[in-house]
Amino acid sequence: MISSGAAEPLVCSKEALAHVLREIGWPQIGNLLGLAAGLALPSVILIMLFGQTRIFFVMARDGLLPEVLASVHPKWKTPHIVTMITGVFVAIAAAFFPVGKLADISNSGTLFAFAMVSVAVLVLRRTDPDRRRPFKTPLVWITAPLSIAGCVGLYLSLPTEAILVLPIWGAVGLVVYFLYGYRRSHEARARATLPTQP
Repeated sequence: MISSGAAEPLVCSKEALAHVLREIGWPQIGNLLGLAAGLALPSVILIMLFGQTRIFFVMARDGLLPEVLASVHPKWKTPHIVTMITGVFVAIAAAFFPVGKLADISNSGTLFAFAMVSVAVLVLRRTDPDRRRPFKTPLVWITAPLSIAGCVGLYLSLPTEAILVLPIWGAVGLVVYFLYGYRRSHEARARATLPTQP
């Protein structure tokens, strides 16, 4: 279609909003928007990378992962070992997989996490109503179910490969947890030694 001289269709564009701005006569703003998106993408990846390393760090500190991953750099005070390992895996994934597929895969996990937060809010409202809450979700019995339904709907709209990633990796995580982390969790052991309340 493009080789025949027709304009690039919106569905084929890799930067839809910038494409629309160029088509309606605002090419400079479209180019600036494309540049901004290109500059913002690495920062988003870095934020996700830093967030994931902190999750692994806390899990290692609790004993759910090998405790060597909880090592902190003596000078920079950062979890350097787990950051390097995670960085290597992210670099390999970025080198061999298209960005779109990586986004779909990360979206499946993110949507699951958001849905679980909504479930946890509902559970805590029932099981611990007197907990101190600096921020209280308004209309939680409407907001949280809508959030869960929205996350499930978006998850089901992902490609099949991305949908399958979550249950497969979830199963792997459960196997690792029950074979390794369950007996090594410091928090679980601490709870087991607490005296039972009447």
